[in-house]
Amino acid sequence: MKKLGVSVYPSSSNVKRDKAYLDLAHKLGFTRIFTSLLEIKGDKDEVVNKFRNIIEYGNSLGMETILDINPGLFEQLGVSYSDLRFFKQIGAWGIRLDLGFTGAEEAKMTRNSHNLIVEVNMSSGTRYIDNVMSFQPNTDKLYASHNFYPQKYSGISQNHFEQTTEMFNKYNLQTAAFVTSQHGEIGPWPVQKGLCTLEQHRNLSIHTQVTHFRLMNMIDDLIIGNAYATEIELQRMSKAYLSTLPSLEVEFAKNITNTEATIVLEEEHQYRGDRSVYMVRSSSPRVKYKKVDIPPHNTGAIKRGDIVICNTHSGQYKGELQIALQDMDNDGDRNVVGKLKKESIFLLDFLKPWTEFVFTYNG
Repeated sequence: MKKLGVSVYPSSSNVKRDKAYLDLAHKLGFTRIFTSLLEIKGDKDEVVNKFRNIIEYGNSLGMETILDINPGLFEQLGVSYSDLRFFKQIGAWGIRLDLGFTGAEEAKMTRNSHNLIVEVNMSSGTRYIDNVMSFQPNTDKLYASHNFYPQKYSGISQNHFEQTTEMFNKYNLQTAAFVTSQHGEIGPWPVQKGLCTLEQHRNLSIHTQVTHFRLMNMIDDLIIGNAYATEIELQRMSKAYLSTLPSLEVEFAKNITNTEATIVLEEEHQYRGDRSVYMVRSSSPRVKYKKVDIPPHNTGAIKRGDIVICNTHSGQYKGELQIALQDMDNDGDRNVVGKLKKESIFLLDFLKPWTEFVFTYNG
């Protein structure tokens, strides 16, 4: 089951605002909370109580909190990997190991008597998970998530993401990755230029980030790494990930007709299986709009990412919607009705034949 999550950082934030943020996220279908307790500065009890307060509030909403920790914190808290009751006592649903042990400890922790999830780090690129699995963990309690990267240019590449994720997916573990809010300013570290897993996502809208993950279909859960995302971002993330079909954002050309707008926005489209190197073809509108006049207009040259509808001059193709995969000449039989948002054109590389999709327009 795919889940959405938000992050809160009690050491750096206001409890009242954290609770209001969780209320909003919960209302929009978010069910996970990520928070980070990598070190304790100052009074231990005061710090722990801050985390307990917000974790218990999340629990009251039915949201599940994973607490990011590292091996050094075990010693600081006086906790043993063979006894995780401390984390149960503060209400956590599970713990994430920012840095791992030897593999044997992780496996033992998944067999804890407190029903806690143990989430391991996916981003290192080593055979770490193979080692953990060799010690026969309880895979029902073993999750995995990628890192996020606060410094610009430090996020992982598409190729590294695919390689490392595949190492974990072969074991059918529940997985997660991070997207970033373009408005969030709070994270676990002083340097915070966005908190995303993939570097290419750092400056993209949350809709584009989420749609990319959805089209890749390699990750289960998505979490916003920084706080606080705006209500609009939360709404768009929820809709982009939890709706029945993936959506591509469109920017309309001037003077398009009502019929053309209806074909784009109100029809469900499917990428034909007999694919062309030049375009994504959605042919079903040809049937519905067979008898509707679609006069030629906006018949200039076609660029990659343009959305076109075949006009009356195109014969049996009239009404077909196409998305250009590369630049093309226009013989006057295609109306350019819009284009994908510039930042999302790369998503065409992840759209697979027979995929069903819709368009969305945000003005």
